[in-house]
Amino acid sequence: MKKMSRRIILVTGGARSGKSSFALASASDFPGRKAFVATARPSDDEMKSRIERHRRDRGELYDTYEEPLKVGSLLRKIEDRYEVIILDCLTLWLYNLISGGADIERETENLLESLSSLHRPGRIYIVSNEVGMGIVPADEMSRRYRDAAGSLNQRMAEVAHEVYLAVSGIPVKIKGAGGA
Repeated sequence: MKKMSRRIILVTGGARSGKSSFALASASDFPGRKAFVATARPSDDEMKSRIERHRRDRGELYDTYEEPLKVGSLLRKIEDRYEVIILDCLTLWLYNLISGGADIERETENLLESLSSLHRPGRIYIVSNEVGMGIVPADEMSRRYRDAAGSLNQRMAEVAHEVYLAVSGIPVKIKGAGGA
């Protein structure tokens, strides 16, 4: 009998599109221990409030790990303990890398290698913003971020078994067998 590996599910969409809510609802339906990997940094009062609201929304169903940079390494460390992992959010992680001067390509490769090595049956939900559907940003840093996010999302979509695009609170399956 073939061993089932971890199923990778990418959930993308715009701001306040329902990405995280969909990932949480889907993950909650899957049995087993659950982990939530948060990449947000509490940089100001508004972000601190958002982080606290997200913690309340998750409740006690998830063990939370806050990791703004070394996400690939963390996934390898915790993978054996959980049937379900949510990584939220890939684009905040990317912002952390860019603003910290990290090697984006190296960290992306590390994350992709980590994802390919996950062997325990279960699911990993990766939440990411779709930032390339708006206007072209006026400054170089914002264009660099938008372009890097687009490339990162494409690479994640390549390795994902399923991809959903959340639009106005409605998740639409755009990759994977069957309908949403």
